[in-house]
Amino acid sequence: MTAGALFPREPALIAPGAMHLPGWLSVEQQRKLVNACRAWARGPVPLRHTTLPGGGVMSVRTVCVGWHWLPYRYSRTADDVNGARVAEFPDWLTELGRAALVAAFGERSDTTGYRPDTALVNFYDGDARMGMHQDKEERSGAPVVSLSIGDSCVFRFGNTQTRGRPYTDVVLESGDLFVFGGPSRFAFHGVPKVHPGTGDPATGLSGGRLNITLRETGLSG
Repeated sequence: MTAGALFPREPALIAPGAMHLPGWLSVEQQRKLVNACRAWARGPVPLRHTTLPGGGVMSVRTVCVGWHWLPYRYSRTADDVNGARVAEFPDWLTELGRAALVAAFGERSDTTGYRPDTALVNFYDGDARMGMHQDKEERSGAPVVSLSIGDSCVFRFGNTQTRGRPYTDVVLESGDLFVFGGPSRFAFHGVPKVHPGTGDPATGLSGGRLNITLRETGLSG
């Protein structure tokens, strides 16, 4: 049983422009996302461990939709995997991203111009980690929408200047929404720990953690 099941978790402003909304996704929405991620992971570009320019290999496994991310740029084709064009970004995912911005920042949020065109899907097993980094390959400064499904994790949200302190550790559980934009858009963030066995099998994910980040690249072509 998670802490969230014992004590109500409330929406929280973690930093200016950075909102955490616990339990935002319903179990049905999570199942839909899990099924979509499984389909994307089968191809045309399969789920894989990304190799960094220095030769290191990321412990998370990744599949992309709309645009393919490879360190440190975007391409329509997975030139570091099999050269295939990535799956198209679906309209329903755009609508989910817009709904997330309204949930995070209020009904007055102008979401009509928000057009996420890529999703990075990261799968974490119990040993996977994500070092502190910035999402800065995008030409757009639109917010990043982050959705969590499966095992809970420690999400470390920092500042825009350094990988070190000050930062805030937030426990993200299955169904949680985290949005960061505005002055926090380029904050360093990472995942130092995953808690195996804390997910809900009703989501369709028997183990591990899925993190889906929706982004607006500002690219064309």
